[in-house]
Amino acid sequence: MTSYKGVDHYATVRERVNDLFRSTESVQAIFDGVCAILTETLPHYTWAGIYLVEGNDLVLAAWRGPAATEHVRIPIGEGICGYAAAHGESIIVPDVSKDPRYLQCFAETRAEIVVPILAGDRVLGEIDVDSNQLNAFGAADQEILEELADRLASTILKGDRA
Repeated sequence: MTSYKGVDHYATVRERVNDLFRSTESVQAIFDGVCAILTETLPHYTWAGIYLVEGNDLVLAAWRGPAATEHVRIPIGEGICGYAAAHGESIIVPDVSKDPRYLQCFAETRAEIVVPILAGDRVLGEIDVDSNQLNAFGAADQEILEELADRLASTILKGDRA
C-alpha cells in the first residue's frame, strides 16, 4: 500500500467507507459519501464520480470535485468511461492527452482511472476518478476502487429490490 507522510490513505478510505455503510442505507447518501471520501482522503484524486447504466448510457449519479462535469450522460462505448462499461474492465490512463478515447471534462486533468461496478458480467455503473497529476494511478488505486465497486454493486442491487 502507498503511504504518504506516515498515513496509509487507502486504509483511511476503507475505515471511512465502513463507517459510511454502517451509518446509512440510502443509496444516494452512499454514492455521495463515497465520492467525498475518495476526494477528501486520497490527495491525488481531484474529481470522483459514480455513473449508473440507464439503457445505453452512463448517467452521472454522484460526484465530488472542484467543478461539475458537462458529461452527465455518456453513451456506452464512448470515451474511456463508455469503453470501460462496454468491456466490463478497469482502465488506468496514465496520460489522458495520449489516449484518443478521452472525453475532456477539465483542462487540468492529466490521468484517469475507471472501474466498472459489476454484478456478475452485468455492468451496473462505474467509478470514474480524475487526477491533475500524470501517472497518478496504480495497482493500489485499482484495488481500492474495485473493492468499492463490489460494495456499490451490492448497494445498487439492494436498492433495486426495495
